Amino acid sequence: MEISLPPVVFGTSALGNLFVTLDDDVKLSIVDACIRSSRGPVVFDCAGKYGAGLALEVLGRCLRQLEIAPADVIISNKLGWVRSPLKGEEPTFEPGVWKDLRHDAVQRIGYEGMMECFEQGNELLGGYIPQMISVHDPDEYLAPAAGRRDLEESRYGDILDAYEALFDLKREGRVTAVGVGAKDWRTIARIVADVQLDWVMFAGSMTVKSHPKELTDLMEDLAHKGVTVINSAVFHSGFLVGSDYYDYRRMQRGDPGSDPLFRWREEFFAVCEQFGVRPAAACIQFALNAPGVSSIALQSSDPARVKQNLELAATPLPEDFWRALGDRGLIDFDVESVIKLASCR
Repeated sequence: MEISLPPVVFGTSALGNLFVTLDDDVKLSIVDACIRSSRGPVVFDCAGKYGAGLALEVLGRCLRQLEIAPADVIISNKLGWVRSPLKGEEPTFEPGVWKDLRHDAVQRIGYEGMMECFEQGNELLGGYIPQMISVHDPDEYLAPAAGRRDLEESRYGDILDAYEALFDLKREGRVTAVGVGAKDWRTIARIVADVQLDWVMFAGSMTVKSHPKELTDLMEDLAHKGVTVINSAVFHSGFLVGSDYYDYRRMQRGDPGSDPLFRWREEFFAVCEQFGVRPAAACIQFALNAPGVSSIALQSSDPARVKQNLELAATPLPEDFWRALGDRGLIDFDVESVIKLASCR
């Protein structure tokens, strides 16, 4: 099933206090800006993992305050984490990432787990039902496997059972599309070989910093088969535009694992300055014009940046800028294909 989405869908992790706690009025302004900036139904991407359900709760509350009819909004809820009691000072599922939470979250993968996630998400949204659902972070579920048998027979079997639940919801008419959202694109590649999905979301895999050829081929193949491809986490947790976090981990200068990233960013910023290009614009344009991509998911903790991001997505960059990135070895990609794809949008 091919899904019609706008070039930009709105991420909601900021509503769940990702990295920083936002006041309720700021969160309301973010949701309002997304709605006012959209033509047609506005699309929000959310998950039970975001703030241990806080993002879902806030999104539903804001939509009610703004008196948005359910028919005027499309919600994607990535399922796999359910809210649980907070027993310590901070949540256990991603310590140091989510701020000022009152709940923890635990991963639930499997048939019953998906149903629990779906019902809890609907309850938190308070009257808004997601049309798009997916298994969230199956790669993280597979990672702790205790040997090959646990991986293949138990954990991967749980993921296939999870999809039975999601497609049951679709057959019942309670949702319209089933997908997957993961950071490790190889996990997505394995799942789409076994399950006929409607959409996929690659998180932090296809960016101006990271774009393996095997992933490019996979994305093109999926698009040819009618699977909607969404690209997300295109700033690598903000690192590519100046933050100290890269894929949810704080980077530190002087650390051998961090220094190559800082060096790459410095050279990237230098080329951006040379051509008068904002780093955010380069990240957005590359991610949107990668092969097979239908939409990108962008989130912001600043209401004013919502409209700016949409403008950046609609504004092509100079062809010589992309060639300069290639000449400096900052992108390992067919630069001319990026230019061609951008010109076709």
